[in-house]
Amino acid sequence: MTKKDWIWAGSKRIGTSHIRSGTGCDDFGACVEVVGPSDRALIVVVSDGAGSAKYSSIGSRIVSRVCVANASRHIADGKPIIDISLEVVKDWLDEVRDRISLIADPRGATRRDFAATAVGAIVGERTAVFFHVGDGAAAFRAIDQDEWIIASWPAQGQFASTTYFVTDDPEPVCRVTAIDYTVGHLALFTDGIERLVLDFAKHEAFSPFFKKMMTPLVGKAPGRNRDLSRQLNQFLDGKSVCEKTDDDKTLILASRAGS
Repeated sequence: MTKKDWIWAGSKRIGTSHIRSGTGCDDFGACVEVVGPSDRALIVVVSDGAGSAKYSSIGSRIVSRVCVANASRHIADGKPIIDISLEVVKDWLDEVRDRISLIADPRGATRRDFAATAVGAIVGERTAVFFHVGDGAAAFRAIDQDEWIIASWPAQGQFASTTYFVTDDPEPVCRVTAIDYTVGHLALFTDGIERLVLDFAKHEAFSPFFKKMMTPLVGKAPGRNRDLSRQLNQFLDGKSVCEKTDDDKTLILASRAGS
């Protein structure tokens, strides 16, 4: 059995406004650890389907699964993480868009009907790359550092209360951030909990939140922790969170073993 470097927990919960409207949850997320010939990496993607798009829940699934599959293949092929450039990520997003087009045509739909954001992280032993389309964000903390850093800030679209999507034409607005030091702790989240975890006045991560949420992961056995994932479900469904947000919410937390 391959040794794992990461402990992680994740939760995807329907927003109270979606419960009232009976529309279901439009979020999706995925997390895997992949070992390649030259590096091992934790790959995390979360996606928020646009509430106004008819098939956005399908769109967010396709975004998450296709991006994770491509990132996993990159690692398995022995390619350096730092080689995941904007051009490489755009190729992944083109595949997402092609997959969506294939299932949109039989439904008499357009790609826009599957609109979804993308937040991704590929974190290796000494380097990491983050990619981002739209809102939501990735936060991380380097080994032996106290400061939580936002890889790229949630993006606002052309108009107020709008953002960018993978399905935008002629191509999505994508940002890629590369770092050349070791990440010890990681959190990816959709826009449903932005106001809980980001300090918009200071334009930075709200560190007390992440410190509190990461503490239960420390010292646990590597791999996905199902008990902590269930506790994360309860937290995101709890009154203290739902009083602050009625949107769908996805949160994936990861800690490098021994960090």
